[in-house]
Amino acid sequence: MAEHRGQFSVRAMCRCLRIQPSCFYAWVKSPLSKRAQEDARQTELLKEAWVESGKVYGHRKLHDDLLEQGESV
Repeated sequence: MAEHRGQFSVRAMCRCLRIQPSCFYAWVKSPLSKRAQEDARQTELLKEAWVESGKVYGHRKLHDDLLEQGESV
């Protein structure tokens, strides 16, 4: 929706998508929740650990790596 704001009104797009305009404006103000930000951060940690392992670690070893770093998962 943000990409098409120049072409269409927010209200028209919201009506077509059946969402409230207030939801769109709340998303613009704060696009990622704290939980989503934390998930993204931990995903990056997992990717780094996986690459460092030579891309062979499974979920159990990756989980153990995060625990060793002091992460709560």
